[in-house]
Amino acid sequence: MIQPKHDDRWRQTHLGELLRRASARFDARVLTAMARDDGLSLVLARLAAGAKLTASHIQITRHLPEQGCSLTELARRAGITKQAMGKLVDQCSAWGLVDRQADARDARAIRIVFSDAGAAWLRAFERGVKQAEADLAEALGPDVSTVVRLGLEVYTS
Repeated sequence: MIQPKHDDRWRQTHLGELLRRASARFDARVLTAMARDDGLSLVLARLAAGAKLTASHIQITRHLPEQGCSLTELARRAGITKQAMGKLVDQCSAWGLVDRQADARDARAIRIVFSDAGAAWLRAFERGVKQAEADLAEALGPDVSTVVRLGLEVYTS
């Protein structure tokens, strides 16, 4: 067994790891709020509460414009490969969140759009985000949560 020569706790407590865990906690709070949302059908509320939905699936909710877009554009917006996005779209389509439609501007192209249920999902996601942000502000206090938000906006721009 290798004996550490120095304190290596930094690997689990560095800022990147804390941001990753904070993001995972935030997403979990959003999904919990969505699972309790009266605006979602029971099927979609159970989807939000269940273990089948991952952070990867949330990429579609975050990045699909309400007017829809191509699979290539959706993958680019989410920062993942077209193949990976295709699998996520297939799953979300099977769950009834998105539809594939012919593009009116290009007969060869397909657009990914929110279904009616997907539009309800998007509204519930918005309410879930607001709830998770309120939970964060309550946990940190309004001043600290504002500083965190402003700092992250600067850092990520």
